[in-house]
Amino acid sequence: MAWHTWWLFVGTVFFISASPGPNMLHVMTRSIEHGLRPSILAMFGCFSAVVLLLASSAAGLTALLLAIPAAFAVLKLAGAAYLVYLGYKAWVAPVGEADADDADAARLARSGPSRWRLFRTAFSIGISNPKALLFAAAFLPLFLDPALPKAGQFAVMVATFAVLEFSWYFIYALGGRGLAAWLRPPARRRLFNRVTGAVFVGFGAAIVGTRV
Repeated sequence: MAWHTWWLFVGTVFFISASPGPNMLHVMTRSIEHGLRPSILAMFGCFSAVVLLLASSAAGLTALLLAIPAAFAVLKLAGAAYLVYLGYKAWVAPVGEADADDADAARLARSGPSRWRLFRTAFSIGISNPKALLFAAAFLPLFLDPALPKAGQFAVMVATFAVLEFSWYFIYALGGRGLAAWLRPPARRRLFNRVTGAVFVGFGAAIVGTRV
């Protein structure tokens, strides 16, 4: 891959990764709920899913799904249903009192989700979006040089995408940490939960509308 092609790829991916999506929203909400350090596990969960999807697409999984429309339809509906479920959970999530003391805050932190659950939930969100497979199939080949081996070029692009994606996860997590104090009042937190829930449902509806 030529340097100018790689830099064009970097610039394009930078803005694509910056756009809000299920992964970014999930990382931000985990940072708000549990803090920056626990949200890193959510970052790795989403990160692992994205890299797996891109690698699978480069290996030909997308071509297989396109050849079997019923398989893609099942994957699409399962992913949409999971995002709608997450939206419902966010909508009905209980909101604690704003005047909880330090002891109560420490107790709530200790009773939070396990490390495995943080990673698993984030991975499930990342892997449940079949649009990522189609995106990789349509986007990555645009930057391939047909005169060079494809495997090495795909490896460079997947690695570059992964670094930029993870960097944006961290930026969104920092944003979540900054919002945490502002969201302490129950009314604000309830509004945030419901907006988050509605956005996740919207993501699910968008996936249902995906056409092969």
